[in-house]
Amino acid sequence: MVTHDRRYVIIGNGVAGTTAADTLRKNDPNCSIHLLTNEPYPLYNRVSLPRFLQGKLIEQKVMIRDFAWHEQRNIKLITETIVTGVHTDEQVVVTDSGLTLPYDALLVATGGWANPLRVPGTDGVKHIYNFVTLDDTKTIIARMLESRTAVAYGGSFISYELCDGFALRGLNTTWLMRGPYWLRSALDPEGGEVVDNIAKKFGVEVIHGDEIECVIPKDGVPNYVKTKKGREIQADMLGVGLGITLNTKILADTPVEVRQGVVVNEYLETNVPGVYAAGDVAEFYDPTIGHHHTMGTWDNALAHGRVVGVNMAGGHQAYVDVPTYTSPLFDVNIAVVGTAESNNPELTSISRREPGEKGNENYRKLFLRDNKMVGALMIGSPKGRKKLVELIKNQHVIETAAEQEEILTLK
Repeated sequence: MVTHDRRYVIIGNGVAGTTAADTLRKNDPNCSIHLLTNEPYPLYNRVSLPRFLQGKLIEQKVMIRDFAWHEQRNIKLITETIVTGVHTDEQVVVTDSGLTLPYDALLVATGGWANPLRVPGTDGVKHIYNFVTLDDTKTIIARMLESRTAVAYGGSFISYELCDGFALRGLNTTWLMRGPYWLRSALDPEGGEVVDNIAKKFGVEVIHGDEIECVIPKDGVPNYVKTKKGREIQADMLGVGLGITLNTKILADTPVEVRQGVVVNEYLETNVPGVYAAGDVAEFYDPTIGHHHTMGTWDNALAHGRVVGVNMAGGHQAYVDVPTYTSPLFDVNIAVVGTAESNNPELTSISRREPGEKGNENYRKLFLRDNKMVGALMIGSPKGRKKLVELIKNQHVIETAAEQEEILTLK
């Protein structure tokens, strides 16, 4: 039985962890909160990093919290610290600096790290970048300012954001991806062509169905890349978007269930009482599609943080939400609402492509399960997005092709 003020430890100070800390403080004024991060910064807006990369935002505008905000709320932010052990039997967290932090409730909000490029010619070579953190962004910007050519590699959101940054900074940019089109897990050939056309308008050379075989460096930096189909592409720098690996290793020696992510119930609690997970690393139950999955979006992590902060303090609030991810795609916007998975056999989809503004096209794709909308993907005009969110949230039955077509053309 707890006879002291409750102690909370949160691993990860992204939007899930920091929001949970803020929620805990509001619900439990006397508790202790330790918020741990391996970075040197308080919370910053990862969604704003692409615009910082492009030169459209200054660093100050990327920051969301400062150290004073944590002090005012008596949230002990511990930066540049790595967790080396979680002992659920003793209910303590151990760090590389020798700290031992007891907890009554623990939140794992560790997110994930981008997968590096592992091909011959990369060992010890500088200027091959992943794009996840604020420090990543700052080092990429510094290299862009002294470069002429760049390759963005991969078919993910990260790869297009890198490509966008390279092109808008005036670099001769090649976008190389293994798949037949960008975001093949959600789009189709029509949608992929819409994205290609947008990139080409900005001078980007887009190459599909090929892979980097090796990097040919010169003086410790990239000179060009060779592909498996025999291409040689000049590159002063490489940006890599090859998916992420979720940070679950800290739970390897615990009884906490881990599959792709840290498995949690609808209250974001793991199979070990008092241990929770939130954000990208959480494999959570999604009532819209009726099973567990992970989702790496800002909105989802923010909503997780609010719910888990309530539940760690003794609440019983189920997570039910329709997360939305929006991002600039060169001079248009892209929005992903709910679950948009072309490779999910339980889902069916319909799409529409039509002329848009600025010489671009609009593309919209709806995802359905048992005649109910579970997700949408929009490129170009955002009109109708709020209505789509409501349809997903309400799980309205859409039986006929005419009804589906009407929703597809919502304004």
